[in-house]
Parts: sequence; C-alpha cells; structure tokens
Amino acid sequence: MYTEINTKYRIYLSNWLLFMFFLVAIMIVVGGLTRLTDSGLSITEWEFFKGFFPPINNESWIAYFEAYKKIPEFKIQNYSMNLSEFKVIFWWEWAHRFFGRIIGLAFLIPLIFFTIKLGLKKLYKFYLIFFLICFQGFLGWYMVQSGLVNKIDVSHFRLSIHLLFAFIILSLIFWNYLSLASINTKDKKINNYIPEFFLVLIFLQIIIGAFVSGMDAGKIYNTWPLMGNSYFPDDNKFISLFKLSAFSDPSLVQYLHRNLAYVIFIIYVVISYVTYRNKFSYLYKSLIILGLIILLQIILGILTVMTGASILTASLHQFSSILLITTTLYFLYKNRFS
Repeated sequence: MYTEINTKYRIYLSNWLLFMFFLVAIMIVVGGLTRLTDSGLSITEWEFFKGFFPPINNESWIAYFEAYKKIPEFKIQNYSMNLSEFKVIFWWEWAHRFFGRIIGLAFLIPLIFFTIKLGLKKLYKFYLIFFLICFQGFLGWYMVQSGLVNKIDVSHFRLSIHLLFAFIILSLIFWNYLSLASINTKDKKINNYIPEFFLVLIFLQIIIGAFVSGMDAGKIYNTWPLMGNSYFPDDNKFISLFKLSAFSDPSLVQYLHRNLAYVIFIIYVVISYVTYRNKFSYLYKSLIILGLIILLQIILGILTVMTGASILTASLHQFSSILLITTTLYFLYKNRFS
C-alpha cells in the first residue's frame, strides 16, 4: 500500500501506471502479431542503439535483407522472398523492438522524476519492474537467437519465457495501480489459496498457449470439442502425456491447452459457489466480469482452433488473455483488500 504518499502524487503515479499498463498491453498484442506473421527473425542483430531508427535508404534495406538471407528461415522457407516482401516482416519486428524501447523510456523518465520528489525508499517496487522491463529485452534477443541457427523458428520454450515475463510485468504494473487506491479491509474473505491457485493456472495456460503458438500447434486438429474423431489426439498415446517430450509435441500441447481451459472454468465455478454461498456481495461485480471474460476467452480459443489459427482470431485470443489476467488480478485484489 502507498498510504505514506500524498494524494497528489498518488494520482500522478496511478495515471502513469495506467498509461504503462496500456503500453505493455499493446506491446503484447504487437508481439503476438509479430509471431503470427512470422516476422520475428527478420532482424538478425541486437542493435541496441542503432536499431532505434529504421533503414533510411536502399543500401540499408539491402544490408538487412542480405543478413536475413543467411539464416535458415530464408534458406529453407522464404527462399523466394523479394525485398518488398521482406520489408513487410521487417516492419513488424522493428515496430516490436521500437515499442519495447519506448516502454523502457516511458517507465524510466517518470521514475527518475518521482524518485527525486518522493525518494527511493517509497518506489523500490517500481525499480523492480524497470529491471524486469530491461530483462525482458534481453529475453527477447535470447529468444531470437534460437531461430538464427539450425532452425526456421524460435524455440517455443524461449518464446513462452518471453511471453510469461511480459504478463508478469503487466501484472505487477496493474497490481501496483490497484494498490494506490484507498480500500478498507474486511474480515470475511474467500480463502486466498483458491483465487491464487486460479491465478497460477491462468499463468500456466499462458505458458502452454505460447507452446501452441511457437509450434503452430493451433493449425492441427481444427475441430471442437473432439480432436479429429476422438477426444484424445489419435496420432498419440495417452502415456505420452506423462513424458517431458509432450511439451514439444504439437498435438499433445494443443490437447493440454484445451483441457487446462476446462479446468480453469471448473475452478471458476468453485469460486463462484463459495462467493455466493457466503454472500460475499462485494465480490459479485468482479466475479461476473471475470466469468464473462473467461467465456469470451473460451469462445475465441475455439474459433482460433476451428479457423486454423487465423491471424485475426489468434490475435483476439491473445488480447482476451490480457483481459483475463487483469480481471483475475482485480478479483484477487478485491478479495484480499476489500
């Protein structure tokens, strides 16, 4: 809580955090589109400072294109691509990296100002967030490196770590935004373990979803509720689920992603039952909103599968995951501090 900060600066801080929340949310969507358009490997160097500006002449464009021609993705998959087609995927990746730099600056500059005004002790949590933002940039490059040698795609494990940290940053920003509000504490609450377990399941689902995206697993078994002609994918054995290799098997990863969604829905029903049985009326509104977002996420997930992971439905599915994390955090916060 930030009760030691005066009202004026609490308003400034909350507005800043809300702005940062929207920036990071947009960044996650742009990152998802970069993956869906297979644009993430178009820039093959780190370019921390140089990459702030896009190519300004034909020589620069040719240099970027020639560098791209040296990696497996071009040699194996995009060998017929011309410069105009390369520019399309380049712009997605450049925009993703540029937006990351903007987020870093938009967080650092106000943080310095608030530190001067309020002191470091009151803002140490924000420095942790800034560290994670910087670390996220490193993770992005670590992910890209995995696709530059011997593979035409980035590692789905590194992709999942990169996405996970994006949601951790988003969650910390939103949680601190909520903490700036003055909320009176009540004694009656749902056991925190249940909502917190629910939040852990949401994060786990995001990780599995990144596996699905990284391996293009959403483009197989484009039927629902069955996977082809059966509930379990017929190209696998059930025992394979209990092997580590399951996380690198597209059909099993899609199966896990589907069924974890069902588990999340069941836990939501349990939370709803506990809330209404105990008449925790202060949670009703946030619980209803959470339920609507879960329903939206499930519908978009089904549409994503049935359309073969079309860019529109897959992007909307990822955007709704941002809403799901946000509403889950809001419910958890209301239960803990309301």
